[in-house]
Amino acid sequence: MGRVFRRLLVTVAVVGVLAGCSDGGPTERPRADESATNAAAAAEKSAPPSASRSMPPSASAPAAAPRYVFPVDGRNSYAREHHDYPASDIIAACGTVVRAVTDGVVLEVSRVDTFDKATSGGGDRGGLSVSMVGDDGVRYYGSHFSVIDPVVQPGVRVAAGSRLGLVGKTGNANNTCHLHLGISPACARTADWWVRRGVVWPWPYLDAWKAGQPRSPVAEVSAWQAGHGCPSQAPDN
Repeated sequence: MGRVFRRLLVTVAVVGVLAGCSDGGPTERPRADESATNAAAAAEKSAPPSASRSMPPSASAPAAAPRYVFPVDGRNSYAREHHDYPASDIIAACGTVVRAVTDGVVLEVSRVDTFDKATSGGGDRGGLSVSMVGDDGVRYYGSHFSVIDPVVQPGVRVAAGSRLGLVGKTGNANNTCHLHLGISPACARTADWWVRRGVVWPWPYLDAWKAGQPRSPVAEVSAWQAGHGCPSQAPDN
């Protein structure tokens, strides 16, 4: 009788355990692979987003459009014509600040006035002068300075609006304070004064720059070069 009673107690205990494991309650233990999956999901939710997910794919920034600045400070005037070839003479008081019209690199600097009306050629007519090639590929030439700033040297990089020097009347300025401005293709870059002095009219661009508009001479200069190339010899005038 005692043996039968003990068997009955064991049977009741087993049935109770089985009933508790089959009710779908929180005591159910997941399989090992389910535990790993659930843990990974929980970690992913709690972790901060990674850089690759939070940042969009990088893209190349568009190149900034060239900036242009009127080259002479203060009161000034200029005509829509010029003797012999396209250029602009910007009339301003001697000592007025002259600035770089755009970002670029200085090509030539002439600090000594060697002009002699009786003997000098075209290369000396500008007196104290500076030429630069802009980041736009166009060459800009200013002449008749009274002073060129010491920091302005061939190879030096300048920004639009950088001070280059002061208006003067050196060279063949005919005793008139002004800045001669020539716009041309870079061509030989140095010494080709017959191109450097100017090949397209600056005044439409001066009008725009004075009004704060970034009008570029690139298209016109490129068209001129396509039609004329880079002349290797100076003209008669």
